[in-house]
Amino acid sequence: MNIVIIGCGVVGAAIAYQLSQVKGLNITVFDQNQPAQGSTAAALGVLMGVISHKTKGKAWQMREDSIKCYGTLIPELEGITGRKIPCNRQGIVMLLSEDVEHPLESGVEVIAEWEQLREVRKTQGWQLAVWDREKLQKFCPQINHPQIIGAAYSPQDLQLNPTALTLALVDAAQRNGVKFKFGVNVRNHQTPSSQLVETAPTVTEQLKSIETTEGNVSADWFIISAGLGSTLLTTQLHQKLNIRPVLGQALYLSLGRILGNPDFQPVITGNDINLVPMGSGDYWVGATVEFPQDTDEIYAKKELLESLRQQAIAFCPDLTEAKILRTWSGLRPRPEGRPAPVIEKLPAFSNVIVATGHYRNGVLLAPSTALAVQNMLFNSGS
Repeated sequence: MNIVIIGCGVVGAAIAYQLSQVKGLNITVFDQNQPAQGSTAAALGVLMGVISHKTKGKAWQMREDSIKCYGTLIPELEGITGRKIPCNRQGIVMLLSEDVEHPLESGVEVIAEWEQLREVRKTQGWQLAVWDREKLQKFCPQINHPQIIGAAYSPQDLQLNPTALTLALVDAAQRNGVKFKFGVNVRNHQTPSSQLVETAPTVTEQLKSIETTEGNVSADWFIISAGLGSTLLTTQLHQKLNIRPVLGQALYLSLGRILGNPDFQPVITGNDINLVPMGSGDYWVGATVEFPQDTDEIYAKKELLESLRQQAIAFCPDLTEAKILRTWSGLRPRPEGRPAPVIEKLPAFSNVIVATGHYRNGVLLAPSTALAVQNMLFNSGS
């Protein structure tokens, strides 16, 4: 069976590696850039699974599947490739703060909500701790803000380097025989009756081939995992999937010393800001959430990056002394008018799967997305 994957961010690479373990598949991956150049390169790699508020249905199931996968996937990839995938296994601390508008009762409500989630996680076989302010100070003395009333701690969630992960997935997939074609553009699709697709989406047909800058490529299955590029690709198939960019900016700070307890350096997150330890007194701080206007053009706003830094300093005053070594930004692919991600067959085609639009959870959901795609391929009656 011939399979073409379009897009080689972390999701496309995870699909390629997952499928490479199935005998009898001939897999080719196309990307106009080198691997992990899009939203993957800009991601902080903070995997919020257990600490998320998703508790049931597909949204939770995908998170849980991925967390379980990562337990074995990282050592497996490191063993196969000899590459190191930097990974922080000290968990995630979620800062809990009072609602300024309702200061008298909200603190109790916030804590109660997390205690309820802790009990749900216990029944699901996962650990979650809820700390009061005193316990937070004991474990994370660097955190100091009057509105912070405690924290939730998830020891089984992790943070990893998304680029290193993606390159290891590509390397391992190549060793299993997957062909990667980088610097190749998929220009448009060749379909025998595109008019039929436009007028009668209930009728399914086979996509025979795609046109690339290296010529026509035919396959039995096509998988679109091109992030923001998925909109153009699906439009060419008269089945437009609207994936829009949301910009995120982040900072790399150097303090020259380790914050808090040197033996306990989890990711700390609060008010949607992540403080990610990088060792030797360096920290990533991210990320902004900046939506486009009417068009998809979007420019990084310096004032939002400075606001991000100031909010991090408010949680952790010692960061005032940190030097900014670099800043960067990236675009996240967010589906318009529907939940992220999109993992489904493209309407009107029996052999095109889209696995894209993961928004802020591409790294987290890459393993479970790969499993979902594999299930669609082999439970399709083909």
